[in-house]
Amino acid sequence: VDMRARIRGNKGMASSDDPEVVERKYRKEEKKEDEHEEKEGFIEKVKDFIHDIGEKIEEAIGFGKPTADVTGVHLPSINLHKAEIVIDVLIKNPNPIPIPLVDIDYLIESDGRKLVSGLIPDAGTVHAHGSETVKIPVTLIYDDIKNTYHDIKPGSIIPYRIRVALIVDVPIFGRLTLPLEKTGEIPIPYKPDVDIEKIRFEKFSFEETTANLHLKLENKNDFDLGLNALDYEIWLSDVSIGTAELTKSTKIEKNGITKMEIPITFRPKDFGSALWDMIRGRGIGYTMKGNIDVDTPFGNMKLPISKEGGTTRLKKGKNGEDDDDDVDEVW
Repeated sequence: VDMRARIRGNKGMASSDDPEVVERKYRKEEKKEDEHEEKEGFIEKVKDFIHDIGEKIEEAIGFGKPTADVTGVHLPSINLHKAEIVIDVLIKNPNPIPIPLVDIDYLIESDGRKLVSGLIPDAGTVHAHGSETVKIPVTLIYDDIKNTYHDIKPGSIIPYRIRVALIVDVPIFGRLTLPLEKTGEIPIPYKPDVDIEKIRFEKFSFEETTANLHLKLENKNDFDLGLNALDYEIWLSDVSIGTAELTKSTKIEKNGITKMEIPITFRPKDFGSALWDMIRGRGIGYTMKGNIDVDTPFGNMKLPISKEGGTTRLKKGKNGEDDDDDVDEVW
């Protein structure tokens, strides 16, 4: 028994069974945990400090996010083929330093269908503590629209939605995107039809005849036309009787017809054999080409008018009165 006791007593004690070793181990782990907690606490304090300093710097020097708004949509030029559109975007910069406009991305759509889109890179700079109106030029080609969307008819008015994304680079905030929208309506113009109903002369001679053209203008658009001026050239029986410009304000209502008189002067003897047809009161062929200058709800337009292969008669009324065609006296 003593021998066994001695043998057992000679065995080394495991380190894990040594109270001093275990205590030292726990102390080291607790120290590591304390150091970790102190480190995390220090980092959090640094973060809070940086955040506080950032806010104080931001407040001190006035950094903030810029704002933008679409302040207007203009149609400086519109005709049968295209519409020039200018979009005004007002950008305000509250910061003490200029901010660059990185890109301008724009899209114009109608009822969810794209009409035109584009990208303007490096669009300029907005001054410190200032504002800038950026003009975005866009061109709508009507043939492209009509060829793509067959239900869009000439003479109609279609709704539009403009979407603009301004990308700016601002210190502290970094790169920001400012989304903008604007809605409205735009026309698809249609040229008016023109007809010469008759030519009624006031004074006749073979050397010089003065007369009035009885003109009919038909507006096939879904919007009114305010006629400001008319310039034209007229051919009777392939003989030009000259050009003229008439300034006369009148309103041609949408999908309506307006009649007007235009004075002309010509020499019948220049017509050769066609003169006898005119004298006998037979129909005479005519061609008329020109332009009308009109005001519309969408701005000023200059629209072409033309008529080829028309037929009319030269007449005078009894006692100078404008009688019905059936009872007009033929000279």
